[in-house]
Amino acid sequence: MHENEHDTPKASFDRATTFLRGGDAVMAERICRQALNAHPRDANLLCLLGASLIRQQKPQEAEHTLSRAVSIFSDFSRAHEGLAEALIMQGRLAEALDALERAAELEPGSGSIRMKKAKVLTFMGKEDDATREFEESFKLTPYREDLVRGLNLQRMGKVREAEAVYRDVLLRDPTNVDALRLLAGVAMRAKQWGDAEMLLERALELAPDYFQGWMDMGMARQEQDKTEAALEAYRRAIRLEPNKPNGYTSAGTIFAMIGAHDEAMEMLQKAVAIDAGNFGALSGIGHVLKTVGDQEAAIASYRSCVEHNPDHGETWWSLANLKTFRFTDDDIATMEKRAARDSLIEEQRACFFFALGKAYEDRQDYDKAFEYYAKGNENRRQRETYDPVQTVDLHDNFIETFSKEFFAERAGVGCESNAPILIVGLPRSGSTLIEQILASHPDVEGTHELPDLARVARSIGLQREDRKTYPLVVPLLDDDEFAKLGEEYLQRTTRHRETELPRFTDKLPNNFAHIGFLSLILPNARVINAKRHPLDSCLGSFKQMFARGQPFTYDQFELAEFYMEYQRLMDHWHEVLPGKVLDVQYEDVVDDLETQVRRILEYCDLPWNDACLRFYENERAVKTASSEQVRKPIYATSKHLWRRYEKHLGPMIDVLEPLLRTLPEDWQPENYPD
Repeated sequence: MHENEHDTPKASFDRATTFLRGGDAVMAERICRQALNAHPRDANLLCLLGASLIRQQKPQEAEHTLSRAVSIFSDFSRAHEGLAEALIMQGRLAEALDALERAAELEPGSGSIRMKKAKVLTFMGKEDDATREFEESFKLTPYREDLVRGLNLQRMGKVREAEAVYRDVLLRDPTNVDALRLLAGVAMRAKQWGDAEMLLERALELAPDYFQGWMDMGMARQEQDKTEAALEAYRRAIRLEPNKPNGYTSAGTIFAMIGAHDEAMEMLQKAVAIDAGNFGALSGIGHVLKTVGDQEAAIASYRSCVEHNPDHGETWWSLANLKTFRFTDDDIATMEKRAARDSLIEEQRACFFFALGKAYEDRQDYDKAFEYYAKGNENRRQRETYDPVQTVDLHDNFIETFSKEFFAERAGVGCESNAPILIVGLPRSGSTLIEQILASHPDVEGTHELPDLARVARSIGLQREDRKTYPLVVPLLDDDEFAKLGEEYLQRTTRHRETELPRFTDKLPNNFAHIGFLSLILPNARVINAKRHPLDSCLGSFKQMFARGQPFTYDQFELAEFYMEYQRLMDHWHEVLPGKVLDVQYEDVVDDLETQVRRILEYCDLPWNDACLRFYENERAVKTASSEQVRKPIYATSKHLWRRYEKHLGPMIDVLEPLLRTLPEDWQPENYPD
């Protein structure tokens, strides 16, 4: 670009400021330098050039520019303040303090200068002087004391009181960026992601160069499944702070989530290049490598992570979650020592407990293994929100809404596509094995656990004036709406697909609840119910620490009750939609693979293909905990694993007893609880 001869210094300053706030410090620098050719003594342009260089982590160049500004305009406080920032970046704290003291003399009413002085004094170990400067900054910055009070309330767990403080500040000052940010933080902790996004949008309109605001915005959008918008927020954060690893790590995590593995690795490796010990990036690299089947490299990345961050229990659990990995004696000793530390974050302690459970199970010390699994579940349950009564009520609504008569009245509705093959059930029941078998067929693309069916279902009541929600709103839909909803589901799922194959899998286990809705919007879709011995299914979930969701799995009673609810709903679907769902028993697949593969392919209207028997040769990416297991030939060691833990499963057996008594005698516990 070329400087317009008619541009005034102010016009150039404004344009450069716009680029800097938008995260493009390089363009801001270019505009400033071109303008300074014509106006070499403009104080504002010199200071803005210094700020652009600081943003690019070029403190020596910034110091040169800002020293020139100070020499020309010794009474310009912004020049002294900017020079101090450049000196701080170089570790020259005493010189930075001198520059800030001069800036404070020139502008005694500036809270930001006082705050910077306080931080420098803290770095220098002059705590008393720093405290005085902090107190002065509070007095000079409007509502600072109120916001600090709100933060203290928040730290004490008094979130509602803190929220009231932030809202009161915004009533008096609607443009207070700190109050907007803090209130958005409250909304995020309450998982009110839409509210958080709205508050952050307001904050970023006022302060578009606010790095943490863009990071928080990315998270809020990510939680709402706004993938592209979330990536754009992280890109803005990266442009603002290209030498911080956070933005790269978060962007890499999203790319991994949507299956863009090359892009994910590029972002995560950039984060590690900036910070070699960044646990989020190292762990993320391990996850990507595990997903694409490079277990050796995944282990190396996880190992690097725990070497740098031995308290990061999540990565120890990631090693355990490879399922085929085995811990050494030294590993176990390290994990037990770390798990016992009082200062450890509780979320990380739970990870250690689950990892230790797996370590002792691999050594066939099942009593010790269960002790750790139980500790991990107790720890995790304390931070989960789950209401079993709500589950029963919801399933009652499904059964009441989706009756045999209801389906008869709506015969012939929906989108005619037969592309989707849904694999449902409960976690750890063999669904990944079924998916891998199907994905080995040349006509089927294996995706992963797609959230789209439930989101389409729940969206249908959002705009209604009567506020009726799914599933009770379904009977109010017109026949043509079902076809549109089926097409919407197909459209949404295209972002997870990489090929033009005619069929694809959707392996979200919890879709078992939406089979009735699916049969209306996509009547030709196939549904396979992955079943397993109830105690093996429940035990498998009890031993698994899920990244998110499945809150019912962390208590034996609640887990078994959920299994009974799952069975009740599946029995209903079989009754009102006979032939719609194919049950596939995991144990039968293990005992007679070919027979079960033929059943599956025949049900899906797929021609026979020998590759389905050699599913373990398929090199596709697999995200679930079973990713390494399905890359090996079928094995029977996990059949009836529950017997090794039977004496510990009393609460589970008690709840499941009515169902267990219907099973073959050799599948039942030796003794039922009294």
